[in-house]
Amino acid sequence: MPELPPHDVADLGLAQQGTTRIEWADRFMPVLSAIRERFAAEQPLAGQRIAACLHVTTETANLARTLAAGGAEVTLVASNPLSTQDDTAAALVAAYGLSVYAVRGIDNEGYYRHIDAALDQWPTITMDDGCDLVNRLHLDRPDQAETVLAGTEETTTGVLRLRAMERAGALRYPVVAVNDTPTKHLFDNRFGTGQSTLDGIIRATNVLIAGKTVVVAGYGYCGRGIASRARGHGADVVVTEVDAIRGLEAAMEGYRVMPMPEAATVGDVFVTATGSTSVIRGPHIEAMRDGAILANAGHFDVEIDLAALEEMAVERRPVRPGAEEYVLPGGRGVIVLAQGRLVNLGAAEGHPAAVMDMSFADQARVVEWLTAPEGAAGALGNRVLDVPVELDADVARLKLASMAVEIDTLTAGQIAYLSSYDQGT
Repeated sequence: MPELPPHDVADLGLAQQGTTRIEWADRFMPVLSAIRERFAAEQPLAGQRIAACLHVTTETANLARTLAAGGAEVTLVASNPLSTQDDTAAALVAAYGLSVYAVRGIDNEGYYRHIDAALDQWPTITMDDGCDLVNRLHLDRPDQAETVLAGTEETTTGVLRLRAMERAGALRYPVVAVNDTPTKHLFDNRFGTGQSTLDGIIRATNVLIAGKTVVVAGYGYCGRGIASRARGHGADVVVTEVDAIRGLEAAMEGYRVMPMPEAATVGDVFVTATGSTSVIRGPHIEAMRDGAILANAGHFDVEIDLAALEEMAVERRPVRPGAEEYVLPGGRGVIVLAQGRLVNLGAAEGHPAAVMDMSFADQARVVEWLTAPEGAAGALGNRVLDVPVELDADVARLKLASMAVEIDTLTAGQIAYLSSYDQGT
């Protein structure tokens, strides 16, 4: 048996099960598969050391395989203690020879120990899902930042943190906001989060969504997707917002829009998707109905004020896998799903592979661009950048081709018209 790479996973005996699931996901990721085949032939990432702090799922496994096929030395660690699929982690180590540090349910100390293990490899590229790895590097290992070419960030929350670092002059190398590119936020955030969040809620509770009042906090791309899917299930959807334009958009989409103190009195199911903190607070919980269900679709477990809820409760008890009831004085109870963490990964399997195909194709192409021989990363500056438009468009074209969908092309006359200014009525 070949020597295994450095790792910390729950059980290598799960590797065969994980391999089967990774291969299943790969069937629905044709764009990433095509990139992996090209990477294997061209080796564009040879000599790069990539530290990736991402959700360790079957879809992420296929991204890691693609990066490794391109010649990179990859160390993968989990970006959330409840999102790790232990069989996937085992398969990446035992079947694919990748270094993985990920155990489902690991404590906070172990979580950062795993991040440190990735940073011990002195990466040249960082890939983050929430900015924890980049933050750890900047705060605790600033000397290492000089050896990093660039990074990528996959989440809204992570991009918010990175932009704060940029404004403060604290960011030490360029980071590409993969989260903000159209094939990520238009499809992954909206269609992926919309479907997988409802999937997590239903798996954890087996509740009938039809006829329920579902309160969606935040009407960004994730909130749009959740609201749309909840309405598709037959729910009466209420949206809460702090942004006037998004609130107006939600109202014009036909949703009821109101502040959270008012929504708390009418909701049956509450889903936070804001990237902010304490979106649902103690006074809101006090106003909720008996049996209200609280779920979070934001990256960090801070959107529901669990500390306040813990203090209010007289009893806390598990009621189903992934669901806990907090009993309040007087006997009323509220149900918290996935410990307030990402419900789509804590209580389900996350986004469908077909959606992650585009997001991870973007990740792979961006890393290739950043490490190109002409030295793109060196000229970018220490700032947060968008994905180059042509890379994202190429991913979209590949996705359309994989779906056997064709679109029109501009004629020479149309191109001339659109690029001129001297043709009027």
